[in-house]
Amino acid sequence: MVMSELFGSMVFSDRVMRERLPEDTYKQFKDCCDHDRPLPLDTANVIAGAMKDWAVEKGVTHFTHWFQPMTGLSAEKHDSFITPTEDGGVIMEFSGKELIKGEPDASSFPSGGLRATFEARGYTAWDPTSYAFIKDGTLCIPTAFCSYNGQALDKKTPLLRSMEAVSREGVKLLHLFGRKTKKLISAVGPEQEYFLIDSKAFEKRRDLMYTGRTLFGARPPKGQELEDHYFGAIKPRVAAFMKDLDEELWKLGVLAKTKHNEVAPAQHELAPIYTTVNVATDQNQLTMEIMRKVAAKHGMTCLLHEKPFAGVNGSGKHNNWSLVTNFGHNIFEPGKSPADNAQFLLIVALMIAAVDKHQDLLRISAASAGNDHRLGANEAPPAIVSMYLGDELTGILDAIADGRTYSKRAACEVEIGVHVLPKFAMDSTDRNRTSPLAFTGNKFEFRMLGSAFSIADTNTVLNTIMAEEFRLAAEELSAAKDFNACIKDIIRRIMKAHGRIVFNGNNYSSEWVQEAERRGLLNLPTTVDCLELLDSAENIALFERHGVLTAEEIKSRKDILIENYCKLITIEGNTMLDMAEKDVLPAVTTYEKELAKTVNSMKEAGFAGMPQKNLLRTLNSLYSDAVKAVEKLKAAMAEGKDASDWMSYGRICRDKIIPAMNELRAAADGMELHTAKKYWPFPTYGDLLFSVN
Repeated sequence: MVMSELFGSMVFSDRVMRERLPEDTYKQFKDCCDHDRPLPLDTANVIAGAMKDWAVEKGVTHFTHWFQPMTGLSAEKHDSFITPTEDGGVIMEFSGKELIKGEPDASSFPSGGLRATFEARGYTAWDPTSYAFIKDGTLCIPTAFCSYNGQALDKKTPLLRSMEAVSREGVKLLHLFGRKTKKLISAVGPEQEYFLIDSKAFEKRRDLMYTGRTLFGARPPKGQELEDHYFGAIKPRVAAFMKDLDEELWKLGVLAKTKHNEVAPAQHELAPIYTTVNVATDQNQLTMEIMRKVAAKHGMTCLLHEKPFAGVNGSGKHNNWSLVTNFGHNIFEPGKSPADNAQFLLIVALMIAAVDKHQDLLRISAASAGNDHRLGANEAPPAIVSMYLGDELTGILDAIADGRTYSKRAACEVEIGVHVLPKFAMDSTDRNRTSPLAFTGNKFEFRMLGSAFSIADTNTVLNTIMAEEFRLAAEELSAAKDFNACIKDIIRRIMKAHGRIVFNGNNYSSEWVQEAERRGLLNLPTTVDCLELLDSAENIALFERHGVLTAEEIKSRKDILIENYCKLITIEGNTMLDMAEKDVLPAVTTYEKELAKTVNSMKEAGFAGMPQKNLLRTLNSLYSDAVKAVEKLKAAMAEGKDASDWMSYGRICRDKIIPAMNELRAAADGMELHTAKKYWPFPTYGDLLFSVN
């Protein structure tokens, strides 16, 4: 099949709708989407019929409302198109009512107290801005998921609300500049990192199977020191996987563009072309699911954990976010006229204010038990939020703030609304890969997200905090007597109050941690530290003001996130104890017995001060450390189970359970280095990282 026929062949796309829908129906559908209006039932019936006919022609018999609950995964309940007839036969039917609304059992999904377990009713509502698609022989209809009372039980609903908010407030601001913009669209391109290992090796590691990461494992003789894997030649088995993955994604309309080897052995990356943020979110969820399925067909397992291997590069998800008008103009694109100059500099300044005011929300959007291992590990940004703008753009904004001439390339005072920006090539500044949020020419790249994350939360935050700054600026400018002077005042005030968030240096350095503290920036190293701040009065007011989340919805998310954190750490702790007591300690005991026999035999033969005896002493000391760590971990986990609430449990996880796990791992990894390979009970890092040829 040629690319033009392959791409989007499993999507009920705009092209398919134009071909299959009556012209009036198609126009009404587009008008409802463009203006966020509900779809009339008679129009929905026509669309549902066309959608069903298209799907049936492709062999489909079932449909599902595909949604994204607070688990961070996708969910689906399948129903058939079959409807019985009076003569005992069946017909294939699909109504507009079934298209628009579904009612899955919601009792077992995380709700954070928004509903009781016995209240099973939940509703799915079609998101017509994200195309329906066929996956595994089922018609999947992207939907939002809410409770009987309309409260959001998913990640899509707040995202859609935030998209409306940033568009509404952004359009108000752009109108003050004389723009005829009708809509502001948030767009994103999420880069996805992942590991591929041989499935046979994976199946011998209970830690990988239960938790997604290795809880034990000494570093192999060779890791990523030579940087020889990064952008290196792709191995045939991996290349075959990537080819199949591309084709499966292309069928679903996912614009998979770039693929390459990443820094660590067995690590890779896929990057798509930009699209609207809600579609990108749906497609990234699909991408992660299909990665796992395609890998399995090739005898491999795809690992999406943020830190599957200690001491090896972790996996992130780089969220490249921008705002585009309905005319296709990216408002983060530097302009060429005095008016464009004023608008661009103001919007960048508003972004600076948004990020500095809401450091906590951006950090929270990247918080998880897995990502705690990755952030700040010299392969990802630290847990301190900051922005990179490049020296030139920073210099221009600082010059405006200080009222002085900007003269890096040419003596030129930057007068708002009078002069064009000094000619500077945004892409000529080296991208700062250590920065959590870097301006890369016409977008902001948020690099803190972990590889397994849904991108919905981060983009909900970015949209909402920017909507707030648009609102404040529009209110001030609309009342200003001198428009350009007011813009300059806003920029000057923002740079004085919030310029501290801009840092163009090395975020990995220890000096930056000290400098960030001096600047008064937040340092929230763990998920527990972050979640303490989620339901602050300021955050609740922000989300409620823009209709993105209610106070109850915010508090429910805090409860869900901390409960999930505690459960993950508990699973890791139980798995670690199970492997230590059933695998590691018995294996080392067996090896020690063999060593003892050797020592005794050589002693009888007249040899003294043998290296074997020293090895036995070392192993025995590490064994003793491991046994003590096992008991310490058991005690910490018992204390956690007795905690009065999830947040208290989370603090015990952070302060006691995880440190005990680290002690047990250190002892076990030490024993691995001193134990003959044939005695070690499961595949080592070398076996895992170099298992795919």
